[in-house]
Amino acid sequence: MHALKQTRKLIEKKPESPAAQTLSALVVALESESPFALNILYQLDYDHFELALDLIKEWRLDRYYSSKVRLLDLSVQVGDMKPGDTVAPVEKA
Repeated sequence: MHALKQTRKLIEKKPESPAAQTLSALVVALESESPFALNILYQLDYDHFELALDLIKEWRLDRYYSSKVRLLDLSVQVGDMKPGDTVAPVEKA
């Protein structure tokens, strides 16, 4: 589950970055089974685009993996952020 962990670390380090915002929105959409506009992924640089694809693959493989739960929690926090807010690291389960 490398992409899950890598995405979580990216969001923890730079939650205000466009890549973190996009990946967080993708995580929330995957978990809630809500629509996500794929054209948003094309705005990512190549490495983050590949990370998003790997994230989708891993999400499909294991829907109840603990790393996914931590990543989802962090992504919801980022979605609720206001400018200047910080994100608290997610404790390991």
